[in-house]
Amino acid sequence: MKDPRSIVRLPLITEKGTALRTASNAYVFLVDRSANKIEIANAVEAIFKVDVKAVRTINYLGKAKRLGRFVGKRSDWKKAMVTIGADQKIEVFEDL
Repeated sequence: MKDPRSIVRLPLITEKGTALRTASNAYVFLVDRSANKIEIANAVEAIFKVDVKAVRTINYLGKAKRLGRFVGKRSDWKKAMVTIGADQKIEVFEDL
């Protein structure tokens, strides 16, 4: 089993994420690309001590970037939207 902190990398604070948090009690995280929904749910429950109701994931491809004549690529990444119980909160997001 993976370490929960290696699965859930960091919270994503965006305008859309704030709207999701207020409307449907869903929180957005940057997660490990190889993690599945069950691992993400278990990691969020272990780290934040909340009851996870649903997990939605989105895979993003890294953009191609240029610096002069050199071409590179940003890393691919994965975003997870985690819905928790109606009466619960994650304090990391509430302080912002």
